Amino acid sequence: MKKHTLDNGLRLVYEYRESNVTSFCIGFDAGAVMEEGYKLGTAHAVEHMLFKGTKTRNEYEINKLCDEIFGFNNAMTNYPYCIYYGTTLNEDFHKGFELYSDIILNPSFPEDGFKEEINIILEELIEWRDDLEQYCEDMLFYNAFKQRRIKNLIIGTEESIKSITRQDIKNFYNEFYSPDNCVISVVSSLSFNEVMNEVSNIYEKWNKKSQRKKLKLYEKNNSGVFCDKREGINGSKIQIIFPVHELMESELNALYLFNLSFGEGTSSLLYDYVRTKNGLVYDIKSTIKYEKGIKLFSIYLGTSVQNTENALKLVREIIENVKNDKNYFSSEMIKRNSKRIKIKRELEIERSIVLSKNMTTNEIMFNNCNLFISNALINVSEEEIYDVINKVLANPTIQIVRL
Repeated sequence: MKKHTLDNGLRLVYEYRESNVTSFCIGFDAGAVMEEGYKLGTAHAVEHMLFKGTKTRNEYEINKLCDEIFGFNNAMTNYPYCIYYGTTLNEDFHKGFELYSDIILNPSFPEDGFKEEINIILEELIEWRDDLEQYCEDMLFYNAFKQRRIKNLIIGTEESIKSITRQDIKNFYNEFYSPDNCVISVVSSLSFNEVMNEVSNIYEKWNKKSQRKKLKLYEKNNSGVFCDKREGINGSKIQIIFPVHELMESELNALYLFNLSFGEGTSSLLYDYVRTKNGLVYDIKSTIKYEKGIKLFSIYLGTSVQNTENALKLVREIIENVKNDKNYFSSEMIKRNSKRIKIKRELEIERSIVLSKNMTTNEIMFNNCNLFISNALINVSEEEIYDVINKVLANPTIQIVRL
């Protein structure tokens, strides 16, 4: 892996991988968390409008070239970032990279088609709400926080989407789409010099400066149980969150080791006790979300309406048991879990496009394109795991969605 910063501040991250294809990702610290002073959903609307045309290409020409050049391409707006990515044959890297760079550097934001694109986003909002698990998480964030941007959907609300103007989109683009706010990652068997020359030739004359905002990204959660009734469903979705934004790196490592035994896989404590031995849920897991603006330890359950209370009661009992059992985590278990984490991360980045996306987003969020947790995992002690469990697993916010 190599990293190079252009004179204008743009960061290039390169990883050599023997293959006939090249994957790249162009990303900006321009996600939904940067919308302070803007209407909800503006960051996502910018992503949509970039593909409506450039100074030299219309929307049809862009779509036609994307179909011809890319084996896969997409764009995505998240809370902490917005990324544009794709995979081409090595021989077509120049064409694909030039096309995406034209979209990013020379957008025309045409008036023709703007209202239609807003209507498409509104249709996307309807589809978003139809996903029950996503709906449960959205309601949880809304109830758990008072001011954090994640309280509202990335895409915005129906009211905010309808109120977004072309000028709003231009203003957001002009403020955040700049070289010093941009990371480009390339995974390829093309040489580093060849890739760097390609990036430099296109971007070295891009001279803009962003005005970085100091945002309050985190706050204490509203603890308690919130229940939302929804027609047309037969079961019950439950999500429990514990904020982890105050953890140090060593504590985060301990939490990853804990979670692998606690809530990942069919041999985990949650799965074994709640599903296998008691048959109270059809799905249960726990995850760690650690991204800029959204750092949470979460437990997900899917069950029947009649089993909701019993399932929650059992999860609470398991949490209290692990918080008080200093003998559960042994040095052997830590070694085993460290190895499992390593292979999971290796499998995650086996595809070049996933590796490229992860390098870009990690560099944007943490100024560190390294994807792996510190090798110090193996040196985490049982006492450190016990301490972090008791620090994190307290005062949760619980969201229930059922009929």
